[in-house]
Amino acid sequence: MGTIEVRVWRGAAEGKYQSFAVPRRANQTVLDLVTYIQRTLDPTLAYRFACRVGMCGSCAMTVNGKPRWTCRTHVARLALESGGDAMTIEPLKNLPVVKDLVADLAPFFDKWAKAEGSFKPTAEPGSDFAVVAPASAARVAADAGIECIGCAVCYSACDVAAWNPDYLGPAALNRAWTLQNDVRDGHHAARLAAVAGDAGCHACHTQQSCRAHCPKGLNPSAAIAGLKRAALGALLKGEL
Repeated sequence: MGTIEVRVWRGAAEGKYQSFAVPRRANQTVLDLVTYIQRTLDPTLAYRFACRVGMCGSCAMTVNGKPRWTCRTHVARLALESGGDAMTIEPLKNLPVVKDLVADLAPFFDKWAKAEGSFKPTAEPGSDFAVVAPASAARVAADAGIECIGCAVCYSACDVAAWNPDYLGPAALNRAWTLQNDVRDGHHAARLAAVAGDAGCHACHTQQSCRAHCPKGLNPSAAIAGLKRAALGALLKGEL
């Protein structure tokens, strides 16, 4: 069935591309290509993966210039996009490179912490589960973004994150928005103050690269717009 020319980034921030010829196979994914290179051609190639079925997001890389889950990206579809068999694979952008295809996700998750992205209950847990009406407006708003698994694809695709290293990013802000709509959370005021600064929701240019590239089909831009409205409302009330 022939071979595919795969150009892979080698090194850290400073490095170069290395080309490999990988046999073409039916139903082949980009992660299959990288795994073949590491197991057959060069065991020193560093990359990250876990579930291989689109559940964990750890295999995210930049493929032909776009951030993608490599386990769910089929080589045949990419060949149709590019019109050829050559492929370039790099680590996620906007993050430090540990080695080869491994990006350091620590800055990405640090920004979740800066956005107060952890649930903080209003009171001590009671003897029974809190009842939240599934059809309530707040629950519906939270549900729209709750399936984020922190793969950093949206962060890698974000132009604002590329030129503003302090920007909290779409994933952290999306998480903040889901918590702002959780009626059980008691940290709304402090969280809104954390995301309303210059590096927060108002830095978003609403170019929607995050929405276009999210493998889960989420829309962080809508969540960020919700935070902007909430911040403005709090400001007009003198609460921010």
